[in-house]
Amino acid sequence: MVWGLTAAVWGLIICAGVVAWYAARLPPTHTLEVPRRPPNIAIVAADGAELANRGDTGGAAVQLRSLPRHVPQALIAIEDRRFYSHFGLDVIGLTRAVVTNITNRGVSQGGSTLSQQLAKNLFLTPDRTMGRKIQEAILALWLETNYSKDQILELYLNRVYFGAGAYGIEAAARRYYDKPATALTLAEAATIAGLVKAPSRLAPTRNPEAAEARAQLVLMAMAEQGYITEAQAKAAIANPAETSRTAASGSINYVADWVMDLLDDYVGKVETDLVIETTIVAPLQQAAEAALNEVLSRSGTRYDVRQGAVVVLDTEGAVRALVGGRDYAQSQFNRAVAARRQPGSAFKAFVYLSALERGMTPDTTRADAPVAIAGWRPENYTRDYRGEVTLSTALSASLNTVAVRLTNEVGPRSVVRTAQKLGIGSPLQANPSISLGTSEVTLLELTGAYVPFANGGNGVIPHVITRIRTTNGRVLFRRTPVNPGRVIEPQHSAMMNAMMHETTVSGTARALRLPGWIAAGKSGTSQDFRDAWFLGYTGRYVAGVWLGNDDGQPTKRLSGGSLPVEIWNRVMAEAHRGQQVVDLPGNWRSFGVPTRALPGEIIDQPMLMSRTDQAPRRVAGRSGEPENRGDVIRPQPGAGFFDRFFR
Repeated sequence: MVWGLTAAVWGLIICAGVVAWYAARLPPTHTLEVPRRPPNIAIVAADGAELANRGDTGGAAVQLRSLPRHVPQALIAIEDRRFYSHFGLDVIGLTRAVVTNITNRGVSQGGSTLSQQLAKNLFLTPDRTMGRKIQEAILALWLETNYSKDQILELYLNRVYFGAGAYGIEAAARRYYDKPATALTLAEAATIAGLVKAPSRLAPTRNPEAAEARAQLVLMAMAEQGYITEAQAKAAIANPAETSRTAASGSINYVADWVMDLLDDYVGKVETDLVIETTIVAPLQQAAEAALNEVLSRSGTRYDVRQGAVVVLDTEGAVRALVGGRDYAQSQFNRAVAARRQPGSAFKAFVYLSALERGMTPDTTRADAPVAIAGWRPENYTRDYRGEVTLSTALSASLNTVAVRLTNEVGPRSVVRTAQKLGIGSPLQANPSISLGTSEVTLLELTGAYVPFANGGNGVIPHVITRIRTTNGRVLFRRTPVNPGRVIEPQHSAMMNAMMHETTVSGTARALRLPGWIAAGKSGTSQDFRDAWFLGYTGRYVAGVWLGNDDGQPTKRLSGGSLPVEIWNRVMAEAHRGQQVVDLPGNWRSFGVPTRALPGEIIDQPMLMSRTDQAPRRVAGRSGEPENRGDVIRPQPGAGFFDRFFR
């Protein structure tokens, strides 16, 4: 008896010493404070609907009182059924865990309360050691002393990892079910609560069967503890939660990444939760994503084309939709913003505008005939010629020889300056081949450079952010209108609209269909069919489509007037749904462009070299761009204003 009592006392002394030793390795309790939650950045659409979250947590913090009761109840039922009755340590559960661990000669069962788990997440490393368990218990007691049960539960729900990169209940709800945590059903709440045990292994996106089985255990535990009835549990088990195809793999992530790249320029270091209001229209974004994916899925193999991008702007330069690739989950590279590719004949708009600004008109004629410039002999795609043609006919049929002659007349530098004036920020090669779109540009800047045709001649700066505010309403940034001014004279804008409308009537973009609307635009196909473009517009919107392969491999004769126009048709049909019809700006009808179909097949004219030793040598690389033999003209002071938006 005495020996037993003595052993017990010494045991207590030793335990107290061990606890004291590990406690001494913790910071003094008076200096402890709950670490600030990493800032969350909510990115919302033009109508305020949430599009995506960025930040380490992946979701905003939520208040416990805003959640359905079954959300915290599910967590308590499966993780800590005595949460509201213990003092931070569950003696019954801890005793059971100690016995199990001794029996198994290792740490196989934790017995941790929610308070202990929260203490570990906030202050400790995830090591499974006895010392860490002791420190965890000490910190759990500190939490219980300084915070109410509801506060601890709220902190836990907003900090715990639920798998698939989701920290906190809000992030998990949006990741798995594409909805806010306040809208979680009973079955969904049970599934998420069940993930805490093994979030990566049980994630419903990775192991749906295991996640469902775990959710059933949660529901039965909730019924046993009286949180729900047996009938409710059976109903939820019979109708398990279905994981949604969330934005984690959707095209909106291209927009979100781009917004995050721009954020530092607007507010600097992020230290609090933010809401970034954008110009994106969610239904249009979804329509653009669907159009690109469905057209490539159906026809991509036929044309040997695997990637694409779509941009839609309004006439003030606001980005209404932006799709940077076919599948964000497979590739996060944003082809709409970051990829520079040869625009082919889509660049001819700047050639013809330069010619109009030198006094020519749509009725001016030039010879469609063989041309040679310093040994370079560009040809039309069909390798035949029509003789004297009007500029309107030459542009609609995308005749290479006429574009080269015009560039030679006005000078390559003049064409470069025109393109820069309208918003092209990429370096441009001031040589004759620029007439055929050999200098690389991004889809975003090229689409933005077409906006002045749609709005009557005013330059725009493509933009996606309208306001940045904290969650408590403090505004950190508000976009004010920036007006680069008139970049095209009204008469020249009208002439260009007349000619590019003709392209959609009888030229290379005859496949364009937008019932009830007058549209204009220009297709483009780069050398060896590596890139296919279509830039088209109405008096409301401008949309650009690019298709090609990331490695620069040629497609199987894909032209800008085929699949890109088909995608454009679908996207712009959604953009114009319910919109009041407006005409193209300017008195464009007065130029009397013909509407009869041109003879023969008309497709985009890729840049072709004559088969002579004097043809410019092609440089190996992604774009197949001819060797540069002219000066590189980078954005001039006036164009630099645009350049910072295209990093």
